[in-house]
Amino acid sequence: MFSQFVAQSLPIVGPELILSVGAMLLLMIGTFQGERSGGFVMSLAVGLLVFAAGWLCFVTPNGVAFGGSMILDPFARFMKVLVLIASAAALLMSNAFAKRERFDKFEFPVLIVLCTVGMLVMVSAGDLIALYMGLELQSLAIYVIAAIARDHIKSTEAGLKYFVLGALSSGMLLYGASLVYGFTGQIGFHEIALAVASQETRSTGLLIGLVFVLAGLAFKISAVPFHMWTPDVYEGAPTPVTALLAGAPKVAAVALLTRLTVQGFGPMTADWQQVIIFISIASMLLGSFAAIGQRNIKRLMAYSSIGHMGYVLVGLAAGNEAGVRGVLIYMATYVAMTLGTFAVILSMRRRDEMIEDVYELAGLSRSNPILALALTTLMLSLAGLPPLLGFWGKYYVFVAAVGAGLVPLAVIGVVASTVGLFYYLRVVKVMWFDEPVGGFEPMGTELKIVLGAATLFVFPAYIFVAGPMFAAAANAARGFFL
Repeated sequence: MFSQFVAQSLPIVGPELILSVGAMLLLMIGTFQGERSGGFVMSLAVGLLVFAAGWLCFVTPNGVAFGGSMILDPFARFMKVLVLIASAAALLMSNAFAKRERFDKFEFPVLIVLCTVGMLVMVSAGDLIALYMGLELQSLAIYVIAAIARDHIKSTEAGLKYFVLGALSSGMLLYGASLVYGFTGQIGFHEIALAVASQETRSTGLLIGLVFVLAGLAFKISAVPFHMWTPDVYEGAPTPVTALLAGAPKVAAVALLTRLTVQGFGPMTADWQQVIIFISIASMLLGSFAAIGQRNIKRLMAYSSIGHMGYVLVGLAAGNEAGVRGVLIYMATYVAMTLGTFAVILSMRRRDEMIEDVYELAGLSRSNPILALALTTLMLSLAGLPPLLGFWGKYYVFVAAVGAGLVPLAVIGVVASTVGLFYYLRVVKVMWFDEPVGGFEPMGTELKIVLGAATLFVFPAYIFVAGPMFAAAANAARGFFL
């Protein structure tokens, strides 16, 4: 009986098993080949992530594994593909940078693969135990890679800050989960929803538990008021690690937050909706206004990500199928825009020194017009200007909010987006109208691949891929409510 139970569950968690076994094999290869195996192990790790994505798309069946602890449905499949693409791209972009900064050790790609396993578990989590297990596996790996450049004080500081604040948020989430279990007697999201629906009145303890769980997950997506770690960690961590932090973990945390609230606490929508609306408004406004005074482009992207998570939460606050569809579309566009922008940031190198000041982009249109055009496209898409793909992400979440009767929330989102347009256009203005201050070193092949794919995806190739992507998001959202 037990063997049959396991045999039915293993195919559903195929990508997680592939990455887990692959990480152990990569660790053995690195151990036996020594310090010089970093580049080889990194290449294998990228191939492993791509292989897992292919296995997920074409082999892995939908279903429920381990008694409901892991769920693979169209929603989870969509988000897992985004996680794997973002992790593979971030790892690919780190190759040359890691060699220059002398942290091209085999442990680095192994940690990213293990981090990705945790993110996949988060996306598929169907109960509180799987939720916490995936969250901690992802977090423990990120604590290490944020501080992996041990010769740089800022990297060590970033790792320490993320560890301390991450431990605090994990404690809050665990305390909230224990309260939820204590007042419902259940750990599965579906069972929690049934238990909550059967209660005539909402207990105060259950509400407190829900708030603590939401607070812990809000930390992982850098939502206000749990955003305080983001600018410092983004600036201090090695840039490829920042690119990873800005992409894949946000996708996994948003997926987990969506499943927990909509499926686990669906009968309490009116309760958690208030919390989501508050942190959405706070994130949009702070992300828009705080980024205006930033000169460091990594800190600029940190506040930009805070704002974008606020826009994502607009869709989640709707709490319906249209809202979930908006969340999926927004996260797909966000990943592409963020990865492309960090490919440009990684290419900002002059005389073997990384440049992070926005005004060092001055005159880029003359020294490297193709790079300037690509970054302009990404900046305008991040701002949400039509007809770029970023516009459609905001359009779908705002339409979902209006459809759910949250018109003031959508209006605030539009206002915040208008304010945010200033600092994106400032980057464009510096590149095209300021006097040149010098060109950058030639861009590496890996960065060209990521930047080219991201720019084409945002515009103009989205004319061909947006239809299938929007259809996949609609199908995933529809299946999410069955």
